[in-house]
Amino acid sequence: MNPKVDEFLDKAPKWQLEMKKLRMIVLDCMLTEEFKWKQPCYTFNNSNVLIIGGFKDYCLISFLKGSLLKDDNGLLIKPGEHTQSGRYMKFTNTHEIETIESILKAYIFEAIEVEKTGVKVNFKPVSDYGIPEELTTIFNENSAFKLAFEALTPGRQKAYILYFSAPKQSKTRVSRIEKYMNQIFEGKGLTDCSCGLSKKMPYCDGSHKYIR
Repeated sequence: MNPKVDEFLDKAPKWQLEMKKLRMIVLDCMLTEEFKWKQPCYTFNNSNVLIIGGFKDYCLISFLKGSLLKDDNGLLIKPGEHTQSGRYMKFTNTHEIETIESILKAYIFEAIEVEKTGVKVNFKPVSDYGIPEELTTIFNENSAFKLAFEALTPGRQKAYILYFSAPKQSKTRVSRIEKYMNQIFEGKGLTDCSCGLSKKMPYCDGSHKYIR
């Protein structure tokens, strides 16, 4: 048991009992407990398998390669339309967790087997998402910006492409691109604050401190 996780759970404003119950189930499956991204993370042979976290309306256990699990019971939730790897289960009380404890352990052991076999998620290449015309135009006008964008990780490129492509009006797409040009030149992702913290949960609210 990692003391940092003890501290995290003791200070959690909500879902303490539920997350502690999830913790005991996960530890019973012989995973290594670590503390990453300001939340409990469980690993097998130094590979991240799952995390436990709490949000406003529920707590969750999230499998980082959940898309590779069979999910015969239909319990896994896809975080977003374009999420390719992660899947999670959400809970609002300990009874929900206790009811499926044996099933949950089966999912965890399957996730461990995924790591043992070395199977990887087959991510779609960034090019498959379709670069908006406005971004291509700016690339042609500013080769330095194009190089900076291509130097980003595939995940960051994808996030920007989806965000830039979303508006229906061309002027709005151009405005979004221009707004984030400096951030792209700095090598930062769409949700990265200037202080280096993420604006996602847990995120930076401008004070450069993690909040939940």
